[in-house]
Amino acid sequence: MRSQIFVLLDKGVEFRFLVEDAPPMAPDVARAWLDTQFTTLDCEPLRASGKVLTADKVLRVTEAAGATLFADEKWAADYVRAVHAALSKPMIRVDVPAMAVTY
Repeated sequence: MRSQIFVLLDKGVEFRFLVEDAPPMAPDVARAWLDTQFTTLDCEPLRASGKVLTADKVLRVTEAAGATLFADEKWAADYVRAVHAALSKPMIRVDVPAMAVTY
């Protein structure tokens, strides 16, 4: 079974990515990539405590990136590799309107 990542943005914009046979990203590199994107895109934590779980980070980065960054093939490829490595699940759905990441 091939791994897939589905991204649902506002206004019904949806992306479906197959995780390529490219070399996988190491989990620590994936978390560092997400940390950098979280900071670069000026994301805010979901929780009042300020604690940011990996799934929350994926959700906020996805929300901040919007359709513009997903249109950038290099960025989207890095996103797919990072999310796949960080969450380690074969099927991932990032639903921004519902504010949910499901496996």
